[in-house]
Amino acid sequence: MSYLPTYSGARISGCWTLISDGSGDGEGSLDRLLPSVSTGLSPRKRTTSQCKSEPPLLRTSKRTIYTAGRPPWYNEHGTQSKEAFVIGLCGGSASGKTTVARKIIEALDVPWVVLLSMDSFYKVLTPEEQILAASNDYNFDHPDAFDFDLLKHILRKLKKGKSVKIPVYDFTTHGRHKEWKTVYGASVIIFEGIMAFADKELLQLLDMKLFVDTDSDIRLVRRLRRDISERGREIEGVIKQYNKFVKPAFEQYIEPTMRLADIVVPRGGGNMVAIDLIVQHVHSQLEEGSSCICTPGPTPTPDPQRFGQHTPGQGYAHHHQK
Repeated sequence: MSYLPTYSGARISGCWTLISDGSGDGEGSLDRLLPSVSTGLSPRKRTTSQCKSEPPLLRTSKRTIYTAGRPPWYNEHGTQSKEAFVIGLCGGSASGKTTVARKIIEALDVPWVVLLSMDSFYKVLTPEEQILAASNDYNFDHPDAFDFDLLKHILRKLKKGKSVKIPVYDFTTHGRHKEWKTVYGASVIIFEGIMAFADKELLQLLDMKLFVDTDSDIRLVRRLRRDISERGREIEGVIKQYNKFVKPAFEQYIEPTMRLADIVVPRGGGNMVAIDLIVQHVHSQLEEGSSCICTPGPTPTPDPQRFGQHTPGQGYAHHHQK
């Protein structure tokens, strides 16, 4: 497997970024995001990457959207009419990728989509790795922690409209369930994960690349709240893992891939201006019957100018003129 080279941030042509909608508080302030941690020990909750007890549905005020695709439709020649339009969502841990994905799905107004999370493709840990994970000494934020071969195989099949089996990963046992989840193809696939842009072959499968850019303090507080309340972990262990693995991995593997994004979304799901523009562009691509925004070019070379510097609460705008 070949990972993308990591550079310091740089500005490149051909990259889009979106202007902020002007709301300074984004999805919420740090005060409202602070986790409520009780002194007593709460029982651990069993969480998985794809919860079997919940159907793959996204319910809105107007309708219900099925997020596991649908059986493919075919043309008069017995082949699928066109490949699916794949949106790749990258960003740091707890940056709001899933929230952005759901906001896009709701605004798209299509009955069938596929929502694919990279969390489903963590590798099964060996006994030795299980011991490291129990003491928060296993690096889940490195490219080697993911099964990219399986991920690319599944995404290729989904892009062609074929049904697939998705692994169900358990974050408490760090293993996969025996029963995998069946997912069907759809006209739109949204794939999200911290390493969504970390593999060259995977990048070739993405028709639109989005990077969710959220302040690091907000991401840390969200991760604390999630891991403590949803995954039954202790605050000391979460902070240890963040400082040892999460923060360095973001700086080394994730943040540099921002330059590869077609669109950068400041503040995540709270930026409805960005989401509306994304949805408009996806609609235009679907209407044209084309599943490709642009021809992938060579990996960009580093530029000494810092990419996308901006002050907190402000967005930045740059649109490549063809």
